[in-house]
Amino acid sequence: MQPDGWHLTEDLDDFLAHAGDFLHSRPALHNTPLTVIEKLRTNGAAAQSAGAPVFGRLEQAGEVRAAFYRLPARGMTVTPLVPGQADSLATHLAGIGHSLPYVSADHDTSTAFAEAWQRHTGAVPTLGTRIRLYRLGTLTPPKPFPDGRGRVAGKPDHEHVVRWCGEFCTTVGELPVVDTGSWAGSRFADRHFTFWEGPDGTPVSMAAVTTMVAGMVRVDPVYTPAHLRGRGYAGAVTVEVSRAALAAGATDVVLYADPGNPTSNALYQRIGYVPLTEWAVYDFGGAAPGVSP
Repeated sequence: MQPDGWHLTEDLDDFLAHAGDFLHSRPALHNTPLTVIEKLRTNGAAAQSAGAPVFGRLEQAGEVRAAFYRLPARGMTVTPLVPGQADSLATHLAGIGHSLPYVSADHDTSTAFAEAWQRHTGAVPTLGTRIRLYRLGTLTPPKPFPDGRGRVAGKPDHEHVVRWCGEFCTTVGELPVVDTGSWAGSRFADRHFTFWEGPDGTPVSMAAVTTMVAGMVRVDPVYTPAHLRGRGYAGAVTVEVSRAALAAGATDVVLYADPGNPTSNALYQRIGYVPLTEWAVYDFGGAAPGVSP
């Protein structure tokens, strides 16, 4: 049995051996670490080319109670913590000389850690990204449903997918903006894309999902070009990928939405997505993260 406290490692296998069951225990709430860690596990050499990620777990009374990861040159993403746990993590990281550009977590955890980090390091936090996490309840296709059909994107669609992902990044203010040259290292490279096509076969909207892990699939991104919005295409393609995820055996289908966008939030709730928690990123003066956790 490990002593109580935070345990850090750069060994992904060791981390998963201790914290894997904990992460799998709440797949919707832990969706971000699950997808990122799965990407590292399956594509470790490429993913770690810029340096080694750091993983941490909190053990108390022989059980893992919380976990975090930090990618090279990025901030920290951490599972939900109570204030005392947030303070103990800040104490531990500050004590071993870690610097952090930002923390990303559910709002209460992120706020508690940011306050603790300021107490221990003097770094002044700035609230940046706010985003809402939804989990699918009962999938309810919108009415009226637009004409057309869903089609899984294939290799011949790659340039189209890359272009629309770049437009999506520009639209939501996500940096860096992805293009052909940066695609392989982007967060979109391992996604599975679907188009919604109009009756003439022209793609009018796009959605992607992550690879299923622990029965969880995340929808990300959903994009419709500006001149085609307001016609129900985003709802149609979101229903299409959500239905496909359920058919493939997913038990948790989740997505993030900007709480400042009433149109997208109303859409997701109409088709059956239920708010789960608010997410927040606090910047400590380092490189700003993208809008998605």
